[in-house]
Amino acid sequence: DVSMEALIHHFKLVTEGFHVPAGLGYHGIEASKGELGFFIYSDGSGVPYRLHVHGPSFNNLFAIAKMCKHHMLADIVTNIGSIDIVLGEVDR
Repeated sequence: DVSMEALIHHFKLVTEGFHVPAGLGYHGIEASKGELGFFIYSDGSGVPYRLHVHGPSFNNLFAIAKMCKHHMLADIVTNIGSIDIVLGEVDR
């Protein structure tokens, strides 16, 4: 059983959004290849001013420099393949 008040409340939440305090927020969740991170910039309104999503491949790409240091060129190809970077995910 759904009341008219509940429908109005849900409609307002969908159209106006949640009012988030102004500022910067970050939240990371576990994904299949690493951490999926969300940076949210809010100006205090119901919708975020800016939202950045960093996929796991973005973070894993920066680990290559340390993983490949003092290795031979053939090992670098194997290291890159072992962490399975998706370059389309990095270039968002």
